[in-house]
Amino acid sequence: MSTLLHISASPRGERSESLAVAATYLDAFRAEHPDVAVESWDLWDGTLPAFGPDAAAAKMAVFAGQEPTGAAAAAWAAARAAFARFDAADRYLFSVPMWNAGVPYILKQFIDVVSQPGLVFGFDPATGYTGLLRGKRAAVIYTSAVYGDGRGPAFGADFQQPFFDDWLRWAGITDVTSVQLRPNLATADAAAARERAHAAARDAAKL
Repeated sequence: MSTLLHISASPRGERSESLAVAATYLDAFRAEHPDVAVESWDLWDGTLPAFGPDAAAAKMAVFAGQEPTGAAAAAWAAARAAFARFDAADRYLFSVPMWNAGVPYILKQFIDVVSQPGLVFGFDPATGYTGLLRGKRAAVIYTSAVYGDGRGPAFGADFQQPFFDDWLRWAGITDVTSVQLRPNLATADAAAARERAHAAARDAAKL
């Protein structure tokens, strides 16, 4: 059975703008694709392993064609288990709020954990990286409370979407649909911006 995995990087629960748009997407997706199983992974639920010295040592050992041992082997097993949970889906929905012009650190941790040689990417000294997650599709909900296109540098900069879009492409996921909610919460346009984002999410769920 085909599976969509919703990966949430927001810790704000019912107060989260990105999760609200994601809920709209998922309601429409279930109606449009009743044959696709929907699962969720809250990155804040404690199941994401750390990626510290032992995991880094394991990654470099694998890069060198060696087998990790000891604590590095345990860290490598945890990273592989996280990747297996991720790779089991063929469609993804990511909820990505903007934090300090970028992505929440928990999402960067997720990327660091699953982005392993032979799993997410291959590498050749002559030709460089090759993404291995081919044939998968992703939808991404991008939200920000202050930053918005055309608002000027005093309202921040966007290192959120360029970074995450680039990671998806690098990993081999090129079929990507994005929905943005970037209301200026100090203006009357916020409600209209929410309406547009939720409508865009419903449209994206039909793909």
